[in-house]
Amino acid sequence: MEVQQKSNLADWFDTPTGEYVLRWERAQFDSAVEDVFGFNAVQVGLPRVDLLHQNRIPLRTRVGLEPASDLVADSGALPLATGSVDLVALPHVLEFSAHPHRILREASRVLMPDGQIVISGFNPLSLWGLKRAAGIGRHEYPWCGRFIGLLRLKDWLQLLGFELNGGRFGCYAPPFTQHKWLESSAFMEKAGDRWWPIAGGVYVVRAIKRTVGMRLVMPSWRNQAAPAKSLAPVTQRNHQKTGTEG
Repeated sequence: MEVQQKSNLADWFDTPTGEYVLRWERAQFDSAVEDVFGFNAVQVGLPRVDLLHQNRIPLRTRVGLEPASDLVADSGALPLATGSVDLVALPHVLEFSAHPHRILREASRVLMPDGQIVISGFNPLSLWGLKRAAGIGRHEYPWCGRFIGLLRLKDWLQLLGFELNGGRFGCYAPPFTQHKWLESSAFMEKAGDRWWPIAGGVYVVRAIKRTVGMRLVMPSWRNQAAPAKSLAPVTQRNHQKTGTEG
């Protein structure tokens, strides 16, 4: 069966492979944002997909250049006041931008001290990254993006004063294009999470913006109610595993 080329990432999420990824990512974003409080939350990119719906912040805004955006703006030049946002979500924005550092700097600028950021990305150290490296579908989504390794992303965040406080890899099945193949690979989710946890095709991480000279005691990310959906401590896992840079 021929797979129709998708013109953007949102369209790709309507394919069987995209639905597989989005289903997993929704669960991770739900877990990551549900205990973040404040007055303003912003999702930058993918406005057709509401990844903040589990959050209880009263004002939630989706920013992007697509028609479904609540606020039409470039992700690297947000028309928001400095230090005015409590939560920023960046679903696959960095890897499809020519200026990912600028987007992160903007997110840091608009976040208030101890504000939180949740980021999803494709993992280059995975079967998904291997397909991209092989040049298969290099002009199609998501393979046309520049996958960012988690250690590299962690370095970028640390330079901006962020501290990772949660994260998880997922989607261990090969990037098959049909539902039946993805379903037949379902056993790889539990096996991958146990035996090769850093090799998932996708990751979601959360970080908090720290302010020099200020330290607040924050509630820990809930991890006991639904362990399959919660994000594990990334920093601890990185210390246990080596060679995770992409």
